[in-house]
Amino acid sequence: MIEAANAIPRGTELAVDVCIVGAGAAGIAVALELIDRNLSVLVLESGTEKPDQRLQALYAGEVADPSLHSPPDRYRDRRFGGTTTTWGGRCMPYDPIDFEPRPAVPLSGWPIRYEDVLPFYPRANALLEAGRFEYDAEKAFDPPAAPLIRGFVSDRVRTNGLERFSCPTNFAVRYGKRLRQSRNVRVVLGANCTGIHLRPDATSVRAIGVATLEGNRFTVAARSVVLAVGGLETARLLLSSRDVSPGGVGNEHDVLGRYYMSHVAGAVGTLTVNGAVSDVRHGYEISPEGIYCRRRISLTAEEQRRLGVANMVARLHFSRITDPAHRNGVLSGLFLAKPLISYEYGKRLNDGTPATVGSYLRHLRNVVTDPWDTAAFLGHWIAKRTFAQRKFPSVILRNRTNRFSLEIHAEQQPLSTSRVSLSDKVDALGMPQVRVDWRYAAADIESVRRTLDVFAEEFARSGVARFEYDPETLEEDLVRFGAYGGHHTGTARMGTDPRTSVVDADCKVHGVSNLFIASSAVFPTSSQANPTLTIVAMALRLARHVARRTANIAVRAERASPSAVGG
Repeated sequence: MIEAANAIPRGTELAVDVCIVGAGAAGIAVALELIDRNLSVLVLESGTEKPDQRLQALYAGEVADPSLHSPPDRYRDRRFGGTTTTWGGRCMPYDPIDFEPRPAVPLSGWPIRYEDVLPFYPRANALLEAGRFEYDAEKAFDPPAAPLIRGFVSDRVRTNGLERFSCPTNFAVRYGKRLRQSRNVRVVLGANCTGIHLRPDATSVRAIGVATLEGNRFTVAARSVVLAVGGLETARLLLSSRDVSPGGVGNEHDVLGRYYMSHVAGAVGTLTVNGAVSDVRHGYEISPEGIYCRRRISLTAEEQRRLGVANMVARLHFSRITDPAHRNGVLSGLFLAKPLISYEYGKRLNDGTPATVGSYLRHLRNVVTDPWDTAAFLGHWIAKRTFAQRKFPSVILRNRTNRFSLEIHAEQQPLSTSRVSLSDKVDALGMPQVRVDWRYAAADIESVRRTLDVFAEEFARSGVARFEYDPETLEEDLVRFGAYGGHHTGTARMGTDPRTSVVDADCKVHGVSNLFIASSAVFPTSSQANPTLTIVAMALRLARHVARRTANIAVRAERASPSAVGG
């Protein structure tokens, strides 16, 4: 069942077994796992089925350094389906090493193991429509695919890692019908959560406050509450819920909102591969199930431990788009079309170098003098991207020279000074806006440098390629776009000690018996990976726990008093 929040009578208190706040990838994944169970489930979603700028404006806030972080209302979509309505579809799991305590990454180590998440990855892969859960190129293709670079073999560097791509799947479109037809799941759109209200002893949630932009207000009482609102909004909502706990819910030790992470990323150096262009598989490959896949370069886990570096991957990439010296009509066409490209992707077309009339003319000349490749690209893009159900993931250019840059996507260490807090401004509902102060450490850049040095050594040793980069410009290359990709991680981190974490191994807020968090907010470290696949896997794991817990409470409550709610 799906309905509008304004249709609920003002002042109503809805009593349910499970209340899920947020209907993006995590919230919908939890709801799908609870369908047809003997539980009443309510999903509260701020957005509606269409974009609404008034609702999107509720995400507005401020950033400490605009050069390092996008405005808080970017990279997030306040609508049914959440950011799955606009995401790029890249999927890959975290690695086993990410869950380990690592001396090179302070405060690393999850309170759960990779093996605890592994059973939920295949189901997450299926929900994201990314094919089977196989991320090794040597096992994913039949017959086995050729290597990334023919002749390159290393005991220190892996080139058979894969990333898979979703359609990309819009969860609202793909799973809306199942939710609408469900007998036990009720989805309410336009319902903005305005507060997590605890009982006087602060040990459980008494009610969820809900408001609409039109002025309607009601509350929800639930045996279990799951916050699935993303890394920034989780911190904002808990910090602003201060009626019982002055510092905010789950913030007894001033941890909430701290340790905010994303990734450091950028195109670095030049990799020159010897031999024929056919020796390099730098583009997308299609798996037997019809999934677009792409290779990645990384250090082995053993080498990461030996060197004492954080996790990182690299992809073969083309030259910097903004520099017309590449003489490529396709790249110049993208640069000239940047006003038509969404913020999330258009941001990469601005590297801080002022555009001049001369540079625009040089880009235009590239397009005019390279008409056949430009026309072929446009035709391919329209057929395989614009009108395709499973979309070609990104721009890939013909390999003519065997010269590539490396596109880096690297883990950053958690810092207590990198944080999300509340500003003095309020939104249209009277809630404090968010303030984002994202920071990175010198150790993050040094870790990438040491990893790149191993890449260079191993390519040179093999004799099949040469990698060169400028250590003096490495930091600039890696933070040119700031916190990369909207991967809002770590603001309500998982751990066993409430002094350094917000939730426990079951994603339950410390000290609050019925409040759980489903988002990358709980991730103690950011890994090398885009977080979506692991967000969904962790949400599925949480859904199983919440279902068991809530069912047991319901049975006990019915025996004691059929109307009892909470606990």
